[in-house]
Amino acid sequence: MSDTRTAWLQIHLCVFLWGFTAVLGRLISIPALSLVMWRMAVVAVLLFCLPQVWRGVRGLSRRHFWAFCGVGVLVALHWLSFYGAVKLANASVAATCMATIPIFLCVIEPMVTGRPFAPRELLLGLLVLPGIALVVGGTPEEMNAGVWTGILSAFLAALFGAYNKRLIHRTDALSATALEMLSGGLLVLLVSVLLALGPQSAGDGAILPATGDLFRIPGAQDRVYLGLLAVLCTLLPFALSLRALRHLSAYASALAVNLEPLYAMAFAIVLLGEQRELGLAFYAGAAIILGVVFVYPLIFRPRAPATIV
Repeated sequence: MSDTRTAWLQIHLCVFLWGFTAVLGRLISIPALSLVMWRMAVVAVLLFCLPQVWRGVRGLSRRHFWAFCGVGVLVALHWLSFYGAVKLANASVAATCMATIPIFLCVIEPMVTGRPFAPRELLLGLLVLPGIALVVGGTPEEMNAGVWTGILSAFLAALFGAYNKRLIHRTDALSATALEMLSGGLLVLLVSVLLALGPQSAGDGAILPATGDLFRIPGAQDRVYLGLLAVLCTLLPFALSLRALRHLSAYASALAVNLEPLYAMAFAIVLLGEQRELGLAFYAGAAIILGVVFVYPLIFRPRAPATIV
């Protein structure tokens, strides 16, 4: 099996596993800030127990060490906004917003990796816009803040995806994942400490916890869901996606990731009954967005991976 075909299989396995992330984010009762802090902390601790990870991190130059740390900060901000969207809207809306990633990537990836700009990719990305308009129209007005938070999350995902594409050849996937989880987790921890030292706050229940709850250990049910989120929906797919980026462009892999909303909506309907919260226009918009995934391989031939500098 060719490296490219293996990379596509890895990406599609990642997409299937990521389909559970929005549902788990809805099931976990703690606010987004605490959720992201625990998610990244658990993955970082597990990975830094491996000698291979320590060797990989020590082998990095200072420049690339801090570059991976910077990507970890982007990952943390992406997850904060993603789970904010889940809490402000629902799992289906948050996952559907992730389909806007290719619109941002078709501009960001050429700037970051140096590969040629492809106008056809921008055109294909713009085809998603009518779908987004329908998604917003089919979403209750009180969920609109969640839609825009989800689109911000997609922009941040495009940024860290492009930089991971540029950097991944500098170390192995597990070391890169560990460093990014550690730096992102430290950022969220710093924000939590600053909140704890600030004025007492009741929090909003969706993004920010009450001051006294910032470092509270999650309940038993939340710990089970956090364990599944950390291992099956973070550690495994994140490392696999980084390996796949050695042989795929960030744009191509992002279009495959557009299948995530299909899984997320199916899981949300079965497990959460979210179909009662959304209108027909939402599903029409989601169908347009997902259709772009299937158009891509028909009009683009595979190309060599971008040169990493």
